[in-house]
Amino acid sequence: MRFYLAPLEGVTNYIFRNAYHRHFERLDKYFTPFISTNQQMSFSTRDMKEINPAHNAGLFVVPQILSNKADDFVKTAEAICAFGYDEINLNLGCPSNTVVSKNKGSGFLFHRDELNRFLETIYSKATMKISIKTRHGKYEHEEFYELVKIFNQYPLEELIIHPRITKDMYKNTPNLDVFGAVLGEIKAPVCYNGDIFSVADFERITSRFPSVDTVMLGRGLVGNPGLVGRIKHGHAPSLETVRSFHDELYEAYKEVMYGERNVLYKMKEMWSYMFDMFDVSDKFAKKIRKCEHLSDYDAIVDAVFGEGEMR
Repeated sequence: MRFYLAPLEGVTNYIFRNAYHRHFERLDKYFTPFISTNQQMSFSTRDMKEINPAHNAGLFVVPQILSNKADDFVKTAEAICAFGYDEINLNLGCPSNTVVSKNKGSGFLFHRDELNRFLETIYSKATMKISIKTRHGKYEHEEFYELVKIFNQYPLEELIIHPRITKDMYKNTPNLDVFGAVLGEIKAPVCYNGDIFSVADFERITSRFPSVDTVMLGRGLVGNPGLVGRIKHGHAPSLETVRSFHDELYEAYKEVMYGERNVLYKMKEMWSYMFDMFDVSDKFAKKIRKCEHLSDYDAIVDAVFGEGEMR
C-alpha cells in the first residue's frame, strides 16, 4: 500500500511537508498546492518556494498545475521539470468558485470536448510523466462514466480520484458506488482520495476495493499526522513527537512570515485540524481561536501539551 499527501492550498506547503517527513511515517509522494499558469510564464514567490529543490530534499514531490490552456501547461511543466522533477500533476479537482468560474479545476470537467483536446495536446507535447487528480464531475456523478472514456485515451501516470462532484465541495459523502462501478474500466493506476480520517475509514475503503493499492490523505493526515503510522504499524505517535512537530512548524512560520497576526493565523488554521487529536477541554480551542499575541499562544499551547492526552 502506498500513501500520498494531498495538495491542500495554504496548508500542505513545503514547511508542512518537511516537518511531517521528519517526525512521522514517511509517505511515498507529496503533492504541492497547485501552481497556476500565466501568460508571462513566470512563477510567484510562493510557487518558487514550493518547487525549490532545496525545500524538497529527500522527498518525492510532485508539483501540481492548474490550467485549461494546453500550451501554457506544457511550458510551465517544462519550466518546473528543469528543476529536476519528472512528474507533474494536473488539477481537475479544485471545487473553489473562483477556480470553477474560469473553467479550471473541477470546472473543466463539464467541458469534455475541450478537455479532450487539452489532454491530447499535453500528452503529445510534454516530455514528463503526467498524472491527474480529478472529481467525478461538476454537476452529477454520472459524468464520470464519460470522463473515464476520455482519460483512457491517454498514458496517464496515475489517476487520483476524489469521488465527489464540484457542488459537494467537501461536504456530503463520497460516492463509492460510482467509483466502484468504473474502477475496473480505468486503464491507468488508480489512487483513492477522500474522507479517510481514521484506521476504520482506511479499512472500509481498502476492503471494499481490494484492487486499490494507493490512497491520498489530506484533511485526515493534517488533523492526525500519526494516521499512516497507525494504519501501517498499529501505534499512535507520542505526545512528545506531536509537540516537536508543532514546534518545528511554529518556528518555521515565525521565521518566514511577517508579523504576529500572520503567524497566529497560520497556526490557528493548523489547530482547526489538529484539535481532534487531543483529549482536552474545548476551552483551549476557544482560547487559541481568540488569542491575539504570540505570548498568549505560547502559554495556551504549553497548557494543551501539559494537560492533554492523545486520543
